[in-house]
Amino acid sequence: MTRTLPATMAAEDRPPGRWGWLAVGVWLFYLVQPLTEIWQTQHGITRVLGLLNLLAFGLAYISFFGVLRWQEFRQNASPLWQRLGYLAFMLGLALLLTMTAGQTALTCMVYIAATALLTLDIRAGVLIVLLLLGGVELAMRVVPGWSDDGSYGFAIFLAGIAVLAMRRAMQRSSELTRARQDMAELAVQEERNRFARDLHDILGHSLTVITVKAELAGRLIQVNPEKAAAEVADVESLARAALGDVRAAVAGYRELSLAGELVSARTALQAAEIKPDLPTTMDEVPEENRELFAWVIREGVTNVIRHSGAKRCTIKLAARQIEVLDDGKGPTPNGSTSGHGLMGLRERADQAGAGLQVGQSPDGGFRLAVKVGT
Repeated sequence: MTRTLPATMAAEDRPPGRWGWLAVGVWLFYLVQPLTEIWQTQHGITRVLGLLNLLAFGLAYISFFGVLRWQEFRQNASPLWQRLGYLAFMLGLALLLTMTAGQTALTCMVYIAATALLTLDIRAGVLIVLLLLGGVELAMRVVPGWSDDGSYGFAIFLAGIAVLAMRRAMQRSSELTRARQDMAELAVQEERNRFARDLHDILGHSLTVITVKAELAGRLIQVNPEKAAAEVADVESLARAALGDVRAAVAGYRELSLAGELVSARTALQAAEIKPDLPTTMDEVPEENRELFAWVIREGVTNVIRHSGAKRCTIKLAARQIEVLDDGKGPTPNGSTSGHGLMGLRERADQAGAGLQVGQSPDGGFRLAVKVGT
């Protein structure tokens, strides 16, 4: 009679609650054969000792898998000597059981083979399985009264194949879980970067314009109070708009309007006493390019106001290209373009399949250009 594999279901990926113990304990059914043998052939104290021996083996098997579940079936969760010692203890119980259950005690070798493959590395587990297989086949040939029907060795062989396949499935499941965790972490990191970039671009522009208007109001408060009051009102309006933009960015629904950014750019440049030379129409710009071009205007004008010292700023629009130019002091001597705003703009351009260029304008100032389709 061929023995069924005792441990193939035991190592499933930690079934919850009592069903995990059921998945392990159900395979103890195959110890019924040595149990029957002890009950029918032994009497008195020998029968009691045999039953206790069999019970100890079953408890050792259950306890072993309890430890494995607690360790999440990691092969190296405990020292090697502890794992080998536990297997040796189970083997000792199995050999002791042969004194009362005879040849039927060899059923225990299938349990030991399966648990060895689960708790040791592949090479050590396979070595133990081969030793058990050879020992069983030898014992059935040399022990008087034992018959060699091949079923015990075949059961050990099948148990080894099944547990190796199960270990591979568990390994793949673990790798898939780790891959999903990595993807989730990357998604979170990407969202953090997106939000940080949007927040920088939103507040960088808004706070720059607010600062310029506040400085202008401070200069006008003595000479032209009415004009100063108008500038203060603009500051209040810009602050409220910035707050609304931040809330929209947090909600994830914020999109820029190309027309709106052109109007905002004109207002900001005039407040900074920089002459704006801006396009009066944007009809030739296709809809899919308008949001990217709006971000270019926002970042470019913010840099002009903050850093250029320019007297004039020009924005040129085409269907696939936008340029922001000024007549200020131009790029830094080392050509550095690693500011957070430009980095964020470069990421947006890359996502849209566009190319970003920074350099010197024909007037000697700074040139920022983005072309779609390069």
